[in-house]
Amino acid sequence: MDQPGFVVSLLAGGVAGASVDLILFPLDTIKTRLQSPQGFRNAGGFRGIYAGVPSTAIGSFPNAAAFFLTYEYVKWALHPGSPSSWMPVKHMLAASAGEVVACLIRVPSEVVKQRAQVSAASRTFQIFSNILYEEGLSGLYRGYKSTVLREIPFSLVQFPLWEYLKALWSWRQDRAVDSWQSAVCGAFAGGFAAVITTPLDVAKTRIMLAKAGSSMSSGNVLSALQGVWRSRGLTGLFAGVFPRMVAISLGGFIFLGAYDQTRSLLSRLRGKHL
Repeated sequence: MDQPGFVVSLLAGGVAGASVDLILFPLDTIKTRLQSPQGFRNAGGFRGIYAGVPSTAIGSFPNAAAFFLTYEYVKWALHPGSPSSWMPVKHMLAASAGEVVACLIRVPSEVVKQRAQVSAASRTFQIFSNILYEEGLSGLYRGYKSTVLREIPFSLVQFPLWEYLKALWSWRQDRAVDSWQSAVCGAFAGGFAAVITTPLDVAKTRIMLAKAGSSMSSGNVLSALQGVWRSRGLTGLFAGVFPRMVAISLGGFIFLGAYDQTRSLLSRLRGKHL
């Protein structure tokens, strides 16, 4: 991929990410409240479901852009002429690298957003200021490790499955898939990945919402999972699985479809000006 191709990926990824995060924000709020230690009703129930949306509005474009820029670069760097049998491995490595980079932007936004979602009376900027005052910069990155440990398994499932389904559909119809077909593949791949990684998402939420200085705030994912298992069992580990699956399935449809559509449009515009 040449340099203009990277710019296209960056813009397409940013547009796709911002579209999904803002459209599906209410479902994300419901999921967070279902997973919170104080319970759904005490965390706000269905009230103020857009609490924390400014944090998402600021962070979603650069987060998604960073992911897709890294994803496309790593795919390109791993040599396009490699055997087709290595394609799933390339996609896994590219997705994992993309998540590690994107989480540098995603985690601070996610910490502020989730705390706003479970305390809707507090303003987003106030929460951001309190985190910096009480915990410093490290407070904004609490849960970085747990977020990466959630996102990498998720991407290892979602992106190779998305690429495989697109290739299979393309082979069956003997032409490249349309944007809507890419979106359908993305919805299925995202929903499947969402379900099997829900326990890791629960652990990440508990760590981000934990009080400063508590054992949970240390960021130990295994300890967080054990704590949820002891207090709420299997139900607790899969808390919020339905809104998470629905949000990510719809998100996969919008996100990956919008990414392919925007990338195709920007590539055509670039070609007209060459």
